[in-house]
Amino acid sequence: MKPNLTALAALLPDNLWLYGLALALLVALILFILLANFGMIYIRALTSGAKVKFSELVALRLRRVPVGLIVDNRINAVKSGLDLSIDDLSTHYLAGGSVEMVVLALIAARKAGIHLVFDRACAIDLATKGTGKTVLEAVKTSVNPKVIDAPNPTTGKTTIDGVAKDGIIIKARARVTVRTNLDRFVGGATEETIVARVGEGIVTTIGSANSYKDVLENPDRISKTVLSKALDSNTAFEILSIDIADLFVGENVGAKLQAEQAEANKLIAQAQAEVRRAAAVALEQEMLARVQEQHARVVEAEAQVPLAMAEAFRAGHLGIMDYYRMRNIQADTGMRESIGGGGGSSGTATTTPKK
Repeated sequence: MKPNLTALAALLPDNLWLYGLALALLVALILFILLANFGMIYIRALTSGAKVKFSELVALRLRRVPVGLIVDNRINAVKSGLDLSIDDLSTHYLAGGSVEMVVLALIAARKAGIHLVFDRACAIDLATKGTGKTVLEAVKTSVNPKVIDAPNPTTGKTTIDGVAKDGIIIKARARVTVRTNLDRFVGGATEETIVARVGEGIVTTIGSANSYKDVLENPDRISKTVLSKALDSNTAFEILSIDIADLFVGENVGAKLQAEQAEANKLIAQAQAEVRRAAAVALEQEMLARVQEQHARVVEAEAQVPLAMAEAFRAGHLGIMDYYRMRNIQADTGMRESIGGGGGSSGTATTTPKK
């Protein structure tokens, strides 16, 4: 069946206005939605001299970026003479940065005459994220120097202790005035490094003094020595001054160490004397053992005499008269020893009849 072209052509002019009306309503709805969502923001930006496009506002909404936050910060930037685009601010927001802090930091730097570009401000903002600090604080510290206590009281240590050559401890507390170096803020060492370097310089200066009196008489000697070491190199700060707030005299470590050394030497000497005493006792016991050994040998030798005499009797080398003479001699010897008080054992004299 062929379509009736004549009838279709007759109906087309009657329905064309309906299609036009639907299209117009669709366009009006889109414009109404745009005006409802972005009308006030667009007017606010336009009247502030920071004109934006509806396409940029729609792109922000599609990327889920807060439109009001970006536009308001761009208005502040433009009003302060900063040429920041919507794309720059939204890109930093999507990177996780704080758009408001970056804009305020750029405004503060511009008012203070500090050269700070947008990219560096964004880098500083991202570097300080999660540290409790902001890029605005970095700029303010660059304008108004801050004071750092050395040592940091939050560590629980109140003084930096150094020992002079005479053994006296000097307890020092310093205050370091620093200014932020924005060019080295990203990648530069933090406040903890400054405090550590200042503490090292103070300990070195005190340790090189011949006496604790020299340190107490010239406390500025510490400041001059520490400042001459360029402690702020490769850090995010520039040291302006180092002031010694307090100096205290501590204990005499040298005397304490000498006393401990003397006590140690005494213990060593006592141990060595004990070793020698033990060796002497051991030697004495050894000598006593040797005496007993020799005495046993004498007793053993004396025991051989009767055996030798018996053997001589059997061999005919010793007569009975010889035996009696020997007994008489033993008796005489025992008597003489008894009379002389020699303590010898008394023998019984045996007399033989004379022939």
